[in-house]
Amino acid sequence: MRYFTILLFALLSNLAFSQNDTLTTTLHGTVVHNETKLPINNVHVINTTKVSGTISDGNGYFEINAKINDTLLFSYLGFETLKVKVTNDWVKNKSSKITLTEKAYALEEVIISKYNLTGYVEVDTKLIPVDENTYRYSISGLDAGYEAGDKSPSAVTKVLGAIFNPADFLYNAFGKRPKQMRKLREMKKDDTVRELLSTKFDRETLAALLEIDKDDIPLILQNCNYSEYFIKSANDLQILEAISSCYEEYKILKKNK
Repeated sequence: MRYFTILLFALLSNLAFSQNDTLTTTLHGTVVHNETKLPINNVHVINTTKVSGTISDGNGYFEINAKINDTLLFSYLGFETLKVKVTNDWVKNKSSKITLTEKAYALEEVIISKYNLTGYVEVDTKLIPVDENTYRYSISGLDAGYEAGDKSPSAVTKVLGAIFNPADFLYNAFGKRPKQMRKLREMKKDDTVRELLSTKFDRETLAALLEIDKDDIPLILQNCNYSEYFIKSANDLQILEAISSCYEEYKILKKNK
């Protein structure tokens, strides 16, 4: 009878742990500076698994819904982006302290030539000519346009032909990552995620959200017929919009194939 009781207790404990592993709960935490230990406000905290986010307050405090094994991304300008896996201890204790480390910048000599640049982005973007062999499109919700493709009549045909090719890179990028690509719509809906991506130009946050390698992003955009200028200069929100647009077109063309 004693052994039966122990076995029953073990089974119930295991069942309770398994259920806890799949339950979503509200986690609490505080973000602090690695050296000063002072709280950091306005840190973006993104649950990359659920594609939802929040921002730390003036005391570095934040709350976010998550479950065990979800990945949380902590991002703040001038600090190293931090990815943290939600553990059973965190779920059990409900609270945790997160420390961020400042980035170490090595400044290099910058030589400006050919164009008389002023140092103001709004002015300089008008001084630098756009490649005449590209189309220029607008993205909903963004003031600036972006370039895509060659103006020659065969440009669109080349892109469509590539998408119809089962061995094309777009198939490898999109077709083999349905779970990650389905996140695109959710990422565009969350205001915290959109706000964060609009300030980013390093592709690290976007890559983490999509669970792809950062180096794959320019390859995807190249195969979606975006110009080098756009790929190098756009912020992460514009890149998100571009990939999303390309993916939606890919799905339509693949469906009608």
